[in-house]
Amino acid sequence: MKWRVYLVYIAVCLFGVVIIGKALTIQIVEGAELKRKVESLTLVDKSIEAVRGNIYSEDGSLLATSIPIYEVRMDLNTDALTNEIFTAGIDSLAYQLSSLFKDKSPASWKQELVRARAKGARYHLIKRNVRYTELKQMKQFAIMRRGRYKGGFLFIQKNKREMPFQVLAARTIGYEREDVSPVGLEGAYSKQLSGVNGQRLMQKIAGGVWMPVGDENEVEPQDGYDVYSTIDINIQDVAENALLKQLERQQADHGCVVLMEVSTGNVKAIANLKRNANGNYYEGYNYAIGESTEPGSTFKLPALVAAIEDGYIDLEDIVDCGNGKLNLYDRTMYDSNFDDGGWGKISVKRVFEVSSNIGMAKIIRGAYAKNPQKFIDHLKAMSLSEPLGISIAGEGKPAIKNTDNNSWSGITLEWMAHGYEVLQTPLQILTYYNAIANNGKMVRPKFVDKITKGRSVVEEIKTQVINPAICSRKTIDKVKLALEGVIENGTATNLKNSNFKIAGKTGTAQIANESYGYKYDSKVSHQASFVGYFPAEDPKYSCIVVVNAPSRNVYYGNLVAGPIFKEVADKVYANSLEIHKPLSPQKFYASSRIPYSKSGYHEDVKRVFESIGVEVKSKKEMDEWISTATQEDAVELTNRKLIENLVPNVKGMGVMDAVYLLENAGLKVRFVGRGSVKNQSIRAGSRVYKGSEIVLELT
Repeated sequence: MKWRVYLVYIAVCLFGVVIIGKALTIQIVEGAELKRKVESLTLVDKSIEAVRGNIYSEDGSLLATSIPIYEVRMDLNTDALTNEIFTAGIDSLAYQLSSLFKDKSPASWKQELVRARAKGARYHLIKRNVRYTELKQMKQFAIMRRGRYKGGFLFIQKNKREMPFQVLAARTIGYEREDVSPVGLEGAYSKQLSGVNGQRLMQKIAGGVWMPVGDENEVEPQDGYDVYSTIDINIQDVAENALLKQLERQQADHGCVVLMEVSTGNVKAIANLKRNANGNYYEGYNYAIGESTEPGSTFKLPALVAAIEDGYIDLEDIVDCGNGKLNLYDRTMYDSNFDDGGWGKISVKRVFEVSSNIGMAKIIRGAYAKNPQKFIDHLKAMSLSEPLGISIAGEGKPAIKNTDNNSWSGITLEWMAHGYEVLQTPLQILTYYNAIANNGKMVRPKFVDKITKGRSVVEEIKTQVINPAICSRKTIDKVKLALEGVIENGTATNLKNSNFKIAGKTGTAQIANESYGYKYDSKVSHQASFVGYFPAEDPKYSCIVVVNAPSRNVYYGNLVAGPIFKEVADKVYANSLEIHKPLSPQKFYASSRIPYSKSGYHEDVKRVFESIGVEVKSKKEMDEWISTATQEDAVELTNRKLIENLVPNVKGMGVMDAVYLLENAGLKVRFVGRGSVKNQSIRAGSRVYKGSEIVLELT
């Protein structure tokens, strides 16, 4: 028995010696290495997200910005937070948190914080997704106002991307997300917008939570640069609303609008809308940039330019379009007036104005039948076969096939003449028409004007020339006449404008599908388009409208796409004083017996002058609101046009009439001085934002 006791005693002693030896080995021999391993597992430099730069419109309106949101926590066992301080402030803190977030009672908040402190919490979660205004209030709360080290108040900033104008130009503004191809300006300028992330030393504590360790190890992030786009937010709004109204009216599948500045290539507006399963429209895809389709009759312009430039035809030459029907092997080509007997013999200019498919087919066949590759080479020389190389990703590829292509046939040349068997995106077609407006110089469409950091310009985005001359100036002058003729005498007379001239081309194309061709269940889908520029005599802006698959049995370009073009053009013209013809100054005759009159309500002005025996002149029937011009022996009246939802021009009016018009438009009016209106703080023709204040300067 004694022997067995000694044996157990010796075994226990040996076991103890082994434990002590191992402890000493860990402490003395392996200690430093093990400590480094522990620190590597629990102390890590983590990235601090830089604030992404803003995207602005042309006038400085925010299109995309990063809104800071915060995760708020508390170190309830920081050394400086004594029991006395905690007990004295916990009731107030619980009440303040309850009042701010309204999700728990003061008693619940107090119970939660007391329990967390008792458990030794060093990084207790108070709230996620806290707004900046809420954070400012929390900094004044009991205990929290003592700060990080004395009160344990901790917060981590994160950034949430917001677009203040919501869907307006949403697809062009775009986004950048993990595992998704970059979209729009967010993707194209991600490097400049992203900035440089900082670093913060974080420690892993109980529950797998990472807690920041001190400020001395922190590397501050560098915020991203700001990007100023070329988008005009007012024109963008008009373009999207005009497109939406027409898509809804025609029950179309999708559509797009692009407005571009002729000389610079600056894209002022770009709208894309797609119908979802519920029949509502949204910006789901950038059709203007990404959708390559057969353009139809808008492609007749490059064909006409090639034939004139190569010396085969002139505008006055006669083409026999026959009875509106042309048989080509196993295919039949029709003109839109086939039922009325066709166009017969007409000039080349008239062929273009009325958009005769047969006329264009005969022109191109007669010119290039013996050498069709010459026609293809000329199209390619005008930069129609290569992508534009714009900054935004996802551009659709154009297609101009060679004669050795497997799909080339005996009728390809005739079909290419009016926009089939070729592929172009709306932006590529617009860029070509813009080159015609720009006297032959083709410029790359531009979406960004400059990149800034604060008030300093980091980079200016210059206009880039794709092709310095797509054809001779002589040919340009000829096709400009044909483009103006389309509106004056051709397929788009409904777009005539008394204030300024438009030049352009309608397009109506059947939509091909890879699976079933141009027909499905005996039905044909169409693509309606209109592309052109204005003012025709001195082009400043070019614009294209494409509406895909209208379903109300109206599919011609002038009726479906034309009204959208006209609404956008009217808005731009109203806002662009530099393209208005200068007004002749109003003359005042000091010795005249005719008193000076303010502009205003037609009936009031007419009644006053009739009562004092003064003659009133007008060249046409007057609207309700008029402008007056005092002449030597009479007063001349001219119409003052008012457009719904646009700020009226009240200059020259008395304050009573001006206030009436502006308040009826939904604006709040404040005026300074006395007399008639000299200036107004919101420019006439701008979009009305209900409740905005407008200041009138009277003199």
